[in-house]
Formats: sequence, structure tokens, C-alpha cells
Amino acid sequence: MYWLIASTILAAGMATGMIFVRLKAAKKPASIKKIILPPIFMSTGAFMFLFPEFRVAWSQVAEALIVGVIFSIFLIRTSRFEIRGEEIYLKPSRGFVFILVGLLVLRIILKVIIGQKETLGETSGMFFLLAFGMIISWRIAMLRQFLQLEKKMKTQDANV
Repeated sequence: MYWLIASTILAAGMATGMIFVRLKAAKKPASIKKIILPPIFMSTGAFMFLFPEFRVAWSQVAEALIVGVIFSIFLIRTSRFEIRGEEIYLKPSRGFVFILVGLLVLRIILKVIIGQKETLGETSGMFFLLAFGMIISWRIAMLRQFLQLEKKMKTQDANV
């Protein structure tokens, strides 16, 4: 029970931090590096699966990744870029904060339900995979959109 409360508080803190990072990111130009580095850094969390208590069945891996991709749809829809001068910026979205909080609440509910049936380690592994599936698909969509805008900018520059 204490682990559930501690991990929930940690998740809420991370979501709050993500909101502030997102708001700060909107003030600086976006780059490919800024888009692809977060999932790379997060991927180091997969080392948890070296320990047997965190391992999950392949069906659970698939379930967690699919749910993560579904959750990412909400983030993808609120992540838009815009061209300002010669740079590409992430456009701030009011809906992002509400979606992030909503996803957090949904994850907590799922964690409580799944945590009653699975061990703490398995639940942790599944929720890591859910979050990883969510960030990977979200960032791929962001990268595609960024590259399209970059190509558009280069085409416009060539025509001028």
C-alpha cells in the first residue's frame, strides 16, 4: 500500500514537472535533438527488466504498449508546431495540462486495479512499458510534424 501511495505521488510530481518543462519549451525553438532525447533517456529504465521481479509476460508487454500508444493520441493532438521567423516552436496548448492530468488520473486508477492482481514489480514493469509506448509514439509524431515544417521552411526559402 505504501509503495502505491509513494509511486502515485512520484507520478504526480513527474506530471507536474512535465507541464512546466512543456511550458518552458514553448519559449525556445524546437530541434530534432530536443524531440528525440527524452525517449532515449527514458529507455534506460528498461534495465529494470534485468531483474526477474519486474519481468512481465509478452501478452502484458503488448497490452501495456498498446494502451500507451492509445494514450499518446491525446498528447499528439495537443502538440503542434508553428513557424516564428526563421525558427520552429512548439505551440502552447491549454488542453495539454488537462489531458496530462486526465491521463495521470486514469493511470492511477489502472494502477490500483492492476496492482490488486499483479505483483508490485510486474505492475511497475507494465507501467514503464505503457509510459514508454506513449512517449515513443508521441515523439515520433512530433518528429514527423517538425520535419514537415522544416521541409516547408526550406522550400519557401528556395522559392524566395
